[in-house]
Amino acid sequence: MNRTIQGFWAAGLTIAALTGFAASPAAAQSFKADLKTSEEVPPVSGGGSGKLEATYDAASKKLTWKGTYSGLSGPTTAAHFHGPADPGKNAGVAVAAPAPSSPFEGSATLTDAQAADLAAGKLYFNIHTGANPGGEIRGQVLKGN
Repeated sequence: MNRTIQGFWAAGLTIAALTGFAASPAAAQSFKADLKTSEEVPPVSGGGSGKLEATYDAASKKLTWKGTYSGLSGPTTAAHFHGPADPGKNAGVAVAAPAPSSPFEGSATLTDAQAADLAAGKLYFNIHTGANPGGEIRGQVLKGN
């Protein structure tokens, strides 16, 4: 490579680095949860199930989600992200996430502690009904592929 071409590339890389074009933005993280009656604590009988997919953008601290459910015992009364909790343990509401009908979607800005719990797999999502006020279907929110 001659000196002119080398100088051109060096200048271009320097400009890109100074303007931020050389740095790749942090990719949003994907999460998912399989919502099942057997995951509730204590487990609930019935045929309800669902899926939740979520994306977390660390730069804006925004969690965005969408999901579906079917087979519930009746209309939903509430839906939430709870935590911090391991599978099989209960915790308080971390983020309200109304899901009055399926499909549903929403977003929220997380605190640093909530974001850390999300990354550590310490949040779960559940949907409540009149027959199951403590929750009818639930799933641990885990990093997706």
